Amino acid sequence: MRFSRDIKIAPSILAADFANFGAECRAVEDQGADWIHVDVMDGHFVPNITFGPATCAAIRPHIRGVMDVHLMISPVDAYIDGFAKAGADIITAHIEAGPHIHRTLQAIRASGAKAGLALNPGTGLDGVENLLDMIDLVCVMTVNPGFGGQAFIDMSDKVARLRALIGARPIHIEIDGGITPETAPLMARAGADVLVAGSAVFKGGSVADPAPYGAQIRAIRAAAEGALGVAV
Repeated sequence: MRFSRDIKIAPSILAADFANFGAECRAVEDQGADWIHVDVMDGHFVPNITFGPATCAAIRPHIRGVMDVHLMISPVDAYIDGFAKAGADIITAHIEAGPHIHRTLQAIRASGAKAGLALNPGTGLDGVENLLDMIDLVCVMTVNPGFGGQAFIDMSDKVARLRALIGARPIHIEIDGGITPETAPLMARAGADVLVAGSAVFKGGSVADPAPYGAQIRAIRAAAEGALGVAV
């Protein structure tokens, strides 16, 4: 996984057809997705239940690129190896999910996956600085986690401060929640390079008719890159 600050679009399969995940992953990658984002929820840390390691293992053969697994669960540590063995390239845990986040990040790295740290909208950056040498990605939530399709919460100032804190370190800034062609430029200008989008990618399309996926991925990418002055 080569590090790059180029804009990456990571469709969330939370908005895909649950009965057809493998084909959906292939379809969005064929239509230009850079990563596949898997939102794991436990009904405890967040008020919803979604996927486990078995789902990740089932879709892994259908994903050519990066499988980005976002654990909205608590506790986390007991499940890290299961998701790593299922083929996760990146495993992200929430700073709010337990008292020993440093240990969790160590365990993720030890599993062979890249380590991500997620921050809820109400969580500041105070606890991040001492973890920067342990992480490969920071996921800034721009909705309260638990459900897809929520309204975007502007975290531009937080993302800009995080980008300054990261400096030259090879750490991705990922945005999760409410990303559309209208909100993507705000986050790109603030310093984000990975944009998770669920309904904004999957709406109106299907495995049988994937063209809307491509059009929506291109629109989000163009909006973000345009905000950075990248020729599109």
